[in-house]
Order: sequence, then structure tokens, then C-alpha cells
Amino acid sequence: MQAFLLTPGALETKQTYAPAQKRPTVDLSSLDYRTSYPMHRQPVLGRNVVSTSQPLAAQAGLSMLARGGNAVDAAIATAMALVVVEPSGNGLGSDGFAILWDGQQLHGLNASGRSPAGWTRDRFAGRAVMPERGWDAVTVPGAVSGWIALWRRFGSLPLEVIAEPAIRYAREGYPVSPSVAKLWANAEKILSDQPGFAEAFLPEGRAPKAGEVFRCEPMARSLELIAQTEGEAFYRGELADKMIAHAKAHGAAMSLDDLGAHQADFVETLSQPFGSGVVHELPPNGQGIATLITLGILEALGAPHEDVDSVAGIHLGIEATKLALADLFQYVADPAYMNIDPASLLDPAYLAERAKLIDRSKASLPSYGAPRQAGTVYLTVADAKGMMVSFIQSNYMGFGSGVVVPGTGISLQNRGAGFVLKQGHANEVAPRKRPFQTIIPGFAMDHAGAPLMSFGVMGGPMQAQGHTQMALRVLRYNQNPQAAADAPRWRVVAGRKVAVEPGVGLEVLEGLKVLGHEIVVDPPEAVFAFGSAQLIVRGDNGFYAAGCDSRKDSQAAAF
Repeated sequence: MQAFLLTPGALETKQTYAPAQKRPTVDLSSLDYRTSYPMHRQPVLGRNVVSTSQPLAAQAGLSMLARGGNAVDAAIATAMALVVVEPSGNGLGSDGFAILWDGQQLHGLNASGRSPAGWTRDRFAGRAVMPERGWDAVTVPGAVSGWIALWRRFGSLPLEVIAEPAIRYAREGYPVSPSVAKLWANAEKILSDQPGFAEAFLPEGRAPKAGEVFRCEPMARSLELIAQTEGEAFYRGELADKMIAHAKAHGAAMSLDDLGAHQADFVETLSQPFGSGVVHELPPNGQGIATLITLGILEALGAPHEDVDSVAGIHLGIEATKLALADLFQYVADPAYMNIDPASLLDPAYLAERAKLIDRSKASLPSYGAPRQAGTVYLTVADAKGMMVSFIQSNYMGFGSGVVVPGTGISLQNRGAGFVLKQGHANEVAPRKRPFQTIIPGFAMDHAGAPLMSFGVMGGPMQAQGHTQMALRVLRYNQNPQAAADAPRWRVVAGRKVAVEPGVGLEVLEGLKVLGHEIVVDPPEAVFAFGSAQLIVRGDNGFYAAGCDSRKDSQAAAF
């Protein structure tokens, strides 16, 4: 079933579009990129599929499949292109994660970086929270290592071929897409004074407008070096030297040893049966386990039997999410520092106890339980041979730390902001430690062990909640992937406060308020706060159905 709820007046806020004067050519940056028209797309069907948040990046991946490459080749090409065409969400200095079905088994990849060896607690003494901008927010960037690890193990095309589209976009330029332009303009206001940012990303002293062409020759050269050296230049060569020289010039702790010691790790996924499938997430230091906890609590409730868009259905989803997030923020960190076994949070007995805390008649203020001790971009690709890839990479907050290494186009994440300064907390900052991460790829298998769905929802703290809502819609209610991506979303904020999109109906909003939820309807311009979903569902005939999110410039493409 599909349910789309519109509030009265939702279709009465049309923009006024004046006719343009006739002219022989059109300045793309002068076009009106606003729209208030309701969006309706159908899923894209095909044997080879790419779905991501920026069309040029989707085409980069599709071109690899057209050249005979596999899903991993396409995923890496898409990821490289996203660095160039969507720099607001990711960069060469990102972290990354992946879940991959190789045709026989499932693989997880953690390509997040660790803190510099000099990040002792004393370095941040006197601070209430970790820095969000500048070099003291930068951990070792891991995305490049993730590309190389996937390519070495599963790739089929030469790395130089895979990097071609991204290099071309960086060198020859591309027209900036509307959603990216908005985020870029936001970053200009807060990052223009960060080291190297204006030089790289504010041509002519400002953020480029939608439709304006952006070029970055230093980024093109860096991509060439990464491809030519299989990532060595980034961690132990020319690019590493430039990064550390810049770090030292600004008093940062990061060293060549920190970069050289980094490696991406292949890991086993955690899983939770739900509806028609089994949802898989990566283990900590990411937040994917919160999705599994939420789904496990809903399963323990025998819920939801109610409509996914009803008051009762949304209420139970919110309440289960709140319990999961309470556990997430208390326990999840670099697994080497956690004082519990992550699997204990998914123990059926524990989930059943947590489910008992949910009151179907009112909203709660949950706390964490006591288990037994024991600006992001996302893409998904599937090929005709059955390989499927769920991949996510991010600079975290818009443009990350704001630091850009001169002459390289390397914008660095601010994942160090994911640490806490509370002494004794599992996620307390420490040397050579992975911080808590918001970015997570998702995957679902069927109950017989065959791949069913590759999916993700970018968007900071929305991601685990978005994964839950995608799983509910596809695995429990059999919605097609495009409908699942288009449906209005809710987001637990804090306490009883819940933000919802304007598409949720008035009767539902009032019903949730009666239950005690403090509902805030976010304005349309807050659309990015609800994330951006991309999904590929595998059919039993070897073809795929893909959905992409209208909240961004997304495209699902297939042949």
C-alpha cells in the first residue's frame, strides 16, 4: 500500500513565475530553481542500476557499468565524482563505510579514520565540547582507503579508468546543481575564514550559484595521483606531505605517522530480522545498530499492525526510536573502547524488556537500558551479475572542518566532533581512536539468505531513523522504493520533541499531540534535515527497482 497525506493548503503555496524575456542563449544561473509543485516519480527499473544524490555522479557510475565494469567499479567512480560535484557533503578528506554483496556473501567495510596520536584529554582541557571546525576537529580521513580496499578486493577496471569522470568534472568543470548550491551558500557564511576554504571553494569571493560552472584543477591533480599510486600518495606520499605541512602551520597534532598508520577494515555486519527480510548494518563505531534496536523492539511488540502513516504506527516507531537512541548515545563508540558487547544490545530478551517500556497511549521520556555486559553523500549500485553495493561517505557537517589543504582540493572532515569530553565515557576522546560516526550504509537480505535491498539515508542524526522508516515501508508494507523515498518523514529530536515534514496530515499531527508528542512541523526549506534516501530492491527475475530522493538533486539511472 501507499499513503500520502497532504495538509490543507499544502498545494496553495505556488511560486509566481514571470515569463522570461526572449534571448538567444540562457544563463543557467539565472533560471528559477524553486519549485512548489508536488513531486511524483516512479521507480527506475533495469538490470544495471546506480542511485545517488547527484545526477552527474550517477552517470559516472553508470558509465563504468556500460564499459563492462562491475558494481564496485561503478560505486567507486560514483564516490569519486561525488567529491567533485557535491563538495558540500563530502570530499577527498571524508570517511566512508560500505556493505557489499559480492554474489556469494555479504561484506562490511569500515573506512573511518582514527584520531591523531597527540589527541590526549589534556589537549582539549577547558573545553565543554569538542571543536567542530578547524584542524582540531579533523581525524585521519579514511574514504580514499575505502575506495582502494574495495577496488583491490572486488574491482575489475583499472583505477585510472574509474577515476576518469571525476577528473574530467574537476578539470573541465560542471554546472552546480540547485540543492548543492543552497548548501554551498550556507557554508560560505560560516567557513570563509577557515584555512584554504575560500581559495578552493569561493571562486570570485563567493559560493557558485546553481547553474554556474565550477572547476577545481587541484582536485583533478589529486584524483590523478590517488589513481596512479593506488592511494599511496594520499597516506604516505606527496599529498600526505602537503596535508601535514598545512597541519603543522596551524598547530595541529596530526602527523605523517598518523596518516601512514591508517587502514580500512573489513568487518562482519550485525543483523535483525524484520518483516519480509533481515536488515544488516555495520557494527560500531557507527550508529547503524540503533536501526536494528528499533526494529527489534518493534518486532518484540508484534508491531506495527497499524498503517505506517497512521497515528498509532508513527507513535510506536517514534517510541522505539527514542529507546534505541538512548542506548546508542550511552554505549556506542570505537568497539575497542566499548564496555559492552554490541551484540548484547540486540539480544531478543533485552529487546523484549525494552519493548515493555513503550506505552501505546502516551509519549515517553526514555533512558538507556542495561544490557548484559559482554551538509554526507550516499550511493547504491547493482549490476547484472548480482553484485550490490551500499556505500556512504561524508565530511560530516557541511564541508566538514572547513579546512582545505592548499593546492590539493582536499577538504577535510570534522569527525573529531563526534567524540565527547565526559571522562570515562566510552566515546571520550583519546589517541588513535575512532569517534562515534553518524554515517551508515544499509542492506537487507531475505529470510533465505538472498540479497533483497541496498539502501541508505544520508543526513547526520536522521540516518538511523531514516533506515528504520525505509525498512518499515519496504519490508513491512511492501512499498516500492520510490514511494518509500518520497513519503513524509518524522525525526526524533530530543525528549518528547519530534519534527515532521509538511506532508504529514493534520489529523495525524493532532493525534500525535494528544499522545503527548511535542510536534514541530518543519518548513519546506528545512528539507535537508530529513535526509536523502536512495534504494535498490532486487527482483526475483534478476532485475532491480530503484528509488531516489526528491529532497536533493538525486538520480536513479539504469539500463
